[in-house]
Amino acid sequence: MRADWEKDLYAVLGVSPEATQEEIKRAYRALA
Repeated sequence: MRADWEKDLYAVLGVSPEATQEEIKRAYRALA
């Protein structure tokens, strides 16, 4: 089970918890 703060990190990036590493990288770089 994920902690609440972990769910928030996915929300900040705008990706789902099931997102791939590549999707997470893309979302992070778009915000950076």
